[in-house]
Amino acid sequence: MKSAERHQIIVERLRDAELVGVADLAEATGASEMTVRRDLGHLASRGVLRRVHGGAVPASPSGIEPPFAARATAAIAAKRAIAAAAAELIRDGETVVLDSGTTALELARLLRGRSITVMPLSLHAVRELAEAPGVRLLLPGGEPRAGEQALVGPLTLASLRALRFDVAVLSPCAFGLDSGFTAFDLGDAEVKRTALDVAARSILLADGAKWGRAALACICPADRADVVITDPGAPEDQRAALADRGVLVHVAVPTPTESR
Repeated sequence: MKSAERHQIIVERLRDAELVGVADLAEATGASEMTVRRDLGHLASRGVLRRVHGGAVPASPSGIEPPFAARATAAIAAKRAIAAAAAELIRDGETVVLDSGTTALELARLLRGRSITVMPLSLHAVRELAEAPGVRLLLPGGEPRAGEQALVGPLTLASLRALRFDVAVLSPCAFGLDSGFTAFDLGDAEVKRTALDVAARSILLADGAKWGRAALACICPADRADVVITDPGAPEDQRAALADRGVLVHVAVPTPTESR
């Protein structure tokens, strides 16, 4: 198969998936993994994709946010594993402010039946917890962003500033050692920053596809988080560098049942 044909297959795979792996691409193209890595390097130099550990992700502009529905079904096994690890770090009786990201939504589903107080920052999570036994639900004010249903604006900020939480669980849009944790929307980033300010400790959820990327709006520096939960797709060298900065990095490994 010619290189142009392999490149076309790689680009088509990236249209349908948030992450493509070297081994899968080698099988799809009939080429060696070394050849696939060279192909990915060539496409990355042209801005077609971005290399990550073990494969590649689409090179999305930093100011454009993928639709919520698309993100909710991407890397679902990794997000469920990350959410399960986060749930283990939340103790019964604690007060939690829960972010609006898709991984945070997976966590909301796991908190049903827990004896905790939760303020969700999205209507998606509110619906998950509205009838949950054991959960004391606090509703912030604010304006839901179209499509995202994330609550933003002065009323949301005022609701957060009026309270103090044991833990803030945030799901940023992108993460880089230099750029820190970032979000696509300015209002969303401000809400996330405020949630960090009013919580005693913070847990940030970032699957491997978010590492080495930067979105438009800054949330906080890389070492601001107390705990970062990710999956094996996050580059090992970056995980080690973050840990060297004093952040506890937990790698949640998906199980076969989590992809069903």
